Order: sequence, then structure tokens, then C-alpha cells
Amino acid sequence: MAHDLLWPGTHRAGELMSDPALLRAMVRVEAAWLAELVAAGVAPPDAADDLAGLVDGGDVAQVAAAAEAGGNPVIPLLGLLRTRLAARNPAAATWVHRGLTSQDVLDTALALGAADVVARLRAELRAQVALLSALADAHRGTVMVARTLTQHAVPTTFGAKAAGWLHGVLDAAESLAACAGLPVQIGGAAGTLAASAELAALRGSADPAGAAIELAARTAERLGLRAAPPWHTARAPVARLGDALVACTDACGRIANDVLTLARPEIGELGEPRAPGRGGSSAMPHKVNPVLSVLVRRAALAAPHGAAALHTAAADARDERPDGAWHLEWATLRTLARRTVVAASQTAELLGGLRVDVERMRATARGAAPAILAEWRDLRDAAGAPGLAEDLAEDPARYLGATDALIDAALSRARDLEEPP
Repeated sequence: MAHDLLWPGTHRAGELMSDPALLRAMVRVEAAWLAELVAAGVAPPDAADDLAGLVDGGDVAQVAAAAEAGGNPVIPLLGLLRTRLAARNPAAATWVHRGLTSQDVLDTALALGAADVVARLRAELRAQVALLSALADAHRGTVMVARTLTQHAVPTTFGAKAAGWLHGVLDAAESLAACAGLPVQIGGAAGTLAASAELAALRGSADPAGAAIELAARTAERLGLRAAPPWHTARAPVARLGDALVACTDACGRIANDVLTLARPEIGELGEPRAPGRGGSSAMPHKVNPVLSVLVRRAALAAPHGAAALHTAAADARDERPDGAWHLEWATLRTLARRTVVAASQTAELLGGLRVDVERMRATARGAAPAILAEWRDLRDAAGAPGLAEDLAEDPARYLGATDALIDAALSRARDLEEPP
């Protein structure tokens, strides 16, 4: 999972949402629920067991192969846990998973994995914000040509361009922050909490329904997730997370696209950070390809399709557990999450070593005058303003509008970015 020949850079996501990580997360969910059953007196004290050491990464292949029979990996995992618990703790083997269903375990495990992804992405975005803030401030006076519909438009500054990138990253950070409190999924067989309520009733609870809801809430707290009503077929949490991930790749893609354009040899205003062996060609020794930007753009083009699949699955949910739509979410969400982490990491590296050719920018702007000042001259003529000396009339720095104030606004917004809890 840490490597993928056909998606270069996957190693940057490490073990986030990998098969071993998700297997561990599912065991965490089972252990947390069992602990709360014991703590609430629903399960007997001798059923206490942290489930440690029962399953590890070496079991992934067995669980994955056996998952086909039941349609999800929780069923064979539970079989392993009960078999291995039987010798160590027969009471725990009897009580593990009581009151849960497969969807509870898998959805909550994916939420745990996604929480790790969100934390990593927020760190990557904070790094991008710091780098972009420095670029915007340092280059507020670096005049360059603004381009619209691929053509020269009016003068701008590279600081203003970096400030525009910064707003995009801040927008993504806000979308991601809204997903920081991912929900636990505990509903039982059909989202009614019937089994856990019945177990509480059998133990003499005066309020079985309240006890079942409390069990779910305490499990959420133990796992560091948000307590929530069952959402077996109300898939907004997954779709919302997908949208936030795409907001991240959108912001990264915008930066990459500008770098790809401005790094063209005939423009030469920006360059990627140099690294040994990076950007080479198998056939052309002279080439230094902007591979970081290429790979980030790849992720930005692919990501919306993943989010669309998650929305399709949400729209197709039915009954009390979706028949195929739910199953579609798992790999889609993991792929989208890991690729977003990769793109964010590559973008942070790109910005950290971005080469800005200030003189080339200024020379291009000077060379494009007086054409890029046509609007300015037209406005002055319409207002009856007096003419200017030729050298002044062709100075692109004379027509920068509110760029300084706009840069300051972006920097102020960046300073207000919420720090992680």
C-alpha cells in the first residue's frame, strides 16, 4: 500500500488507511465497544479484553480473501478474533461484537483512518499557508504580466498571484476543518440499537434505550470520534469528507497549473525545486520536466471523479443498509484520501523550493508594454487626464490597482487560520 507503480508518490501517504492500518482500526472499534459493554455492566467483568496481539498485518491476506464470502472484511476478522480469544478469554470471545453489526465496525474504522488523514492534511495545508504567505509578502512588488484566456491582460505582481493561491489553500483548510469531528457509527443490525438496548434491559436497566445511546456515545469518546445517531444510509459524512478532499486537490491543482505554464522555457518565470534525478527523460538528456506539478495536476484531475462516486453512492443508498453503494465507498474513499495527502505533500515541497525569476517577470512585463497598459490609457483618455511622458506611460508598475491591499487581506486571513487542537 505504501507503494504503487502506477501512482508515483504514493509512498508519501505512508500507512494512512492502508490494509494493515484499517485492520488495526477495526480491532480498535471492537475493543472499544467491548470495553464499554463491560464498563456499563452489560457484559460481565471477565469479558474485559483489549484484544491486543490477536490480529496483525500478517492476517490481511487471509481476511481479504475470506471477505468475499460475506461481502465485507469484518465478518472474517470477527471469526479470527473469536477463535483466538477462545483460548485466552472465553468470556471475551462470547461478548466481542455483541450489539454491533459489520457496518458499524467498518464505517467507524474508516472514520478513524480518515481522522488520521485529515490531521495530516491540515498539517500539510498549514505548511503551504506559511510558504505562500512568505511568497506573497516577498514579491508584492515583483511586477509580472497577468494572463487571461492564455493571453497577456494587464500588469499584476507575483505577490498578488501567490495571494490568490493562498486564498485557495485557506478555502480548502476551512472545508477540511469542518470534517475534523468525524462521527462514530453504532446502530446495530438495522440502525435501531435494538441489540444493545435489549442487552441493557436484560441487565436490569430502567432506561434501555438511553443506555444503548450512552454506550454508543461513550464508545465514540473512547475512540476520539464524535457521537452521532446511526447513519447507515444517511451518507452525508462520507460525501462531505470527499468534497473537502477535492477542495484540497483543487487548491493544489491551481498552483500546479500556474507553475506548469510559467515554467515553460519560452516563459521561464517560475521553476520547480531542483533535486538529483528529478525531471529527467528516458530519451532526452537535456530535459528537466516539472514533475511535481505534473503529478499534482494528475491528482487534481482525478479527485472529482472520486467525490462524484461518493455522492452517487449516497444518492443510491436504500433500505437500512445499501446493497452495493456502501461497498463502493470503501476503496473510493481510501484512494481519494491517500492521493490527496500525496498531492498536498508534493505541493508543499513545490512551494518550499519554488524558483521565482524576478528579472524575467519584469522583463516580460516591460516587453508587453504598452499593450498591457491599453486599459489604463483608455481610462485616462475617457476621464480627460493629461498625457504622461513616454517612459512613464509604458511602466507596468503604474497600473497595479489594489494589489498591496489584496495581498494584506490574504495575509491577514492566513494569520487567523485556526491552529490544530
